[in-house]
Amino acid sequence: QVQLVESGGGLVQPGGSLSLSCAASRITFSLYVMGWYRQAPGKERELVATISSGGSTKYADSVKGRFTISRDTAKRTASLQMNSLKPEDTAVYYCNAEYYGTNYWGRGTQVTVSS
Repeated sequence: QVQLVESGGGLVQPGGSLSLSCAASRITFSLYVMGWYRQAPGKERELVATISSGGSTKYADSVKGRFTISRDTAKRTASLQMNSLKPEDTAVYYCNAEYYGTNYWGRGTQVTVSS
């Protein structure tokens, strides 16, 4: 059974930083596009960032310049470094692995930005 397990969420003050990690198992990690999505209360899930198997990255406009996605194929992990966090970044963050329409999701990790 495929597993994506997120870690690293928590409470941080505005302007602070957090790093999220996603550990993948039982997939051919190197083939998958890895992504981070988030869902705030009362809102739809939205794309935050993706990174292809070749390392190409895409970001939502709202996080460009503040968030950085990366992947480590040897460790089978995808990470999201979040800097200059804002209250509007508060959400549950989900890890995603996608390969030609096949999607797997983690259970999510809560990120709360508040003073």
